[in-house]
Amino acid sequence: MDALMVIDVQQAMFADPDNLPHDGDAVVARIRHLIARARAAGKPVFFVQHDGGPGDAFDRNGPGFAYHPELAPQASDPLVVKRYCSGFQETDLQALLAQAGVRELAICGMQTEYCVDTTLRAAFERGYRVTLVADGHSTFDTAELPARDIIRHHNRTLQGSFATLVQAEALSFA
Repeated sequence: MDALMVIDVQQAMFADPDNLPHDGDAVVARIRHLIARARAAGKPVFFVQHDGGPGDAFDRNGPGFAYHPELAPQASDPLVVKRYCSGFQETDLQALLAQAGVRELAICGMQTEYCVDTTLRAAFERGYRVTLVADGHSTFDTAELPARDIIRHHNRTLQGSFATLVQAEALSFA
């Protein structure tokens, strides 16, 4: 694996104690360990961060914009701020990945059915070999489906066609 990409694990995701991401604390812990393992192997960790614009929960000038405190990027980590679901749309993500020589990347983060799915498919379209960390992404319950079913559906849909599916503990950065 050439790199790890962490998508939108921002404080706004955890702002409402009555509506938290499914298995959120465990997902954050797995991502924290993935980051440590990637760094220990000398692999870059790319952070993608959503800016929802003025007044949005993810407004870059508001408290929800910051990364979850357990996953805060280091000054040397590549950081991409986006305004769309895709981390590639109108950003320098592709140039940063190319500059780092990345051809294979593991993706984790939030939200499963929005920015994780969209960025993963965009990476695949651009020729990257993508691994989705099966237990390293999350979302919220909706009126239609519980979050665990959304996560399971996306793992199944993306596996094979767009990405390899791997549990966090099995992901290798060798």
